This record gives sequence, C-alpha cells and structure tokens, in this order.
Amino acid sequence: MPKQKSQLIVSGTLVYGDDLEDRTGYAVIEGGKIKEIGEGGKIEADVTGIVIPSFVNAHTHIGDSVAKEPDFMPLDELVGPGGFKHKILAETAHNELVYAMKDSIEDIFATGTGLFADFREGGVLGVKALKEAFDSAGCREKVDMKIFGRPEAGTDELGIRNYELRIFESADGIGISSVADYPWEDVKRLAAETKTRGKMFALHAGERNAEDVEGAIELEPDFIVHLTKASQRDFERMQDKNIAAVVCIRSNLVTGVGLPPLRQMLKSGLTVGVGTDNVMLNSPDMFSEMEFISKIFRKLEERKVLKMCTLDSAKVLREDKFVGSIEEGKTANLLVIDNDTPNMRGVRNSIRGVVRRATRDDIAAVIYEGGVVQNSPQRALSSQRKIHS
Repeated sequence: MPKQKSQLIVSGTLVYGDDLEDRTGYAVIEGGKIKEIGEGGKIEADVTGIVIPSFVNAHTHIGDSVAKEPDFMPLDELVGPGGFKHKILAETAHNELVYAMKDSIEDIFATGTGLFADFREGGVLGVKALKEAFDSAGCREKVDMKIFGRPEAGTDELGIRNYELRIFESADGIGISSVADYPWEDVKRLAAETKTRGKMFALHAGERNAEDVEGAIELEPDFIVHLTKASQRDFERMQDKNIAAVVCIRSNLVTGVGLPPLRQMLKSGLTVGVGTDNVMLNSPDMFSEMEFISKIFRKLEERKVLKMCTLDSAKVLREDKFVGSIEEGKTANLLVIDNDTPNMRGVRNSIRGVVRRATRDDIAAVIYEGGVVQNSPQRALSSQRKIHS
C-alpha cells in the first residue's frame, strides 16, 4: 500500500459523481477512501488543480512491448495466428519479455492510469510473465490490473484437443482473439467454462470484417473489443444481452481497419469503454486516446469522452462500485491536473482542456488508494498546506 497520511485533502475543480459534474470544491481522503466532498469556500489543501478519477484502460496487449512500431502490414499478417506478433513472442527470451512489459507497466502508471486490463497471450506461462513484470515494476502500490488470459491449445494422451484449464487459477478472466481463430465448439466450451467459474469472458470481433460478430454475440461475453465492422442490429443485440463494448481508436487508425461507429454504439445504450490496445502500435497513454477520440468524433461531448475513459471502462471491468468516479465511499484513485502549466494555463473549460490538451507533463499528483504515489517536481507537496479559494 502507498504510504498514507492520516488525512489527505485535494481541492480545485472536482469532476464529481457519475455524471462527471465539474464543481469548485474539495475532497477529504481517509483510509484510502473518499470520506467527504465539499463545495466552494476556502480550504487548506495538500494539492490543488483539476481533480479527475484515475484512468481505466479497458484493453491492452503489453506482451508485444518487445516489437514496437513494426512495418505497416495487413492485420492478419500483423496479429493473426502465426503472424508477425506471435512469431516475435515465440522468439523472445522470457527475461527480455518481462523487462519490456515492465517498461510498459511503468508507462501506464506514469500517464495516470489506476487500473488496466491486459489480454495476455501464452497461456499460464504468459500470465506468469506478466505478473513478474508487474512485480518488478514495483506497481502493486501504484496501479491495479486485470489479466485476461488466453489458454494454450493442446491434446491429451488420447489425442483429444483441449485447453489448459489452469489458466483460471491465475487469471481474472479469459480474453481471446476472433471466434474465427478457433473451432466453434471449442470456443463455446471455453466461454461456458469461464462463466461456470465466475470469471469474465471477452474477445475481439468485427475488426477484420463483420463475419465474426454474430458468433461473438452468441457467446454472450462480458465485452467485445473493436467492432469497427458491426451494425446497428449488432449493437441492439448486445444491449439486449448486456454486452459492453471497448473501442481502441488509435489502434484502428494504425491498422487501417476503419473507425467503430461510436455514436451508434452510444445511441444504442451500450456501455463503451476505451483501450489503448497493442503497445507495439501505440503507447498505453490514455491522454492520447482521449484526445484522438475527442478530435475525431467532434460532436461527442468531452465529458462523455472522459467518462468512457474512467467510469464506463470501470463498468466494463465490473469495478465501477469501487473506482471510476469521485464519490464519497469510493476508493481514492485520483488524478490531479495542474491547471497552471504552460500547456494548461488559459484553459477556460476544465473538462475540455483535460480531454483535448492535457498530457503526462501536466500531472500534479497521482493518488492511488488514498496515497500520493507520484507528484510533479514543480508541484511537490509541501509540509505547509495550500489555501484554495
């Protein structure tokens, strides 16, 4: 756990509640949780600025951190079974892989993410390598992660195809590629086994084409990633089955598969989270993801973009009771943005400024479970509390 003061007070513009209402006020933090939220007035504060929930990155692949910025190539050649990514992973030594993932985890933390969900290839050994990287990064006191493992296929002594079920003991859920990459009966059994064990099940669909979307929905996963080729009817079926969506805009731009019909997803009532996807294609920086979404989907309100990157992503991962918004009783996972940096000075709309403009250089403090785990050297917490009015 981070070293906690008996009490920590943050103040300034608080982006408060499930509706992300921006208000002038303060939050009192005790015991790792938000104890009190107040409005206006003068308050002695440990750190001031624009206070938002920490980001929740709902979809990453950090295992490919050893192969950043490959040549442009068709998606199947890049990440499909037997493609470039999987060849690199198979050739990479364990220690090299762990070290590369460690760097990415440190980058995830440094850019204000308090929780991320990784689709980890390589079966039980792949999950083990990710946990080693997480521990070596010293991030258990700074950031949380959910691991969606991918069981390796094999055959038993009778030659019957099966999947390693030990994966359920080490992962939070199962995250697979397209249903087109597996025999249908196998993936149906895997989905059913996952649900029986009370784990989350998720997969990619509608990225290369629309052919795998119907099968993905039929499996009734917790969420589906990408959906660039999905239709309004698909979204209506997902809504009926309470299936969430995760979009990865920068990744889709790099791979050239097109953009997801985001407005249709939201209009259909889907819970839509945001992920940064493969580290080989993009940095795991949610500031960059927000900016791209906001500037590409220009009519989408910035408040909604921020919500997708915080509370809605937490809902996708079943963590919204604990994190994703600033409310009394919730875990104090917060990000304080300095509104007096050269980049942020002069911003007239706090939420718009955070979504469209803010970067890691504007972070005044990262608060995880009530403790300050990172603060800007220029804005170091002083022993004297600051007065905010």
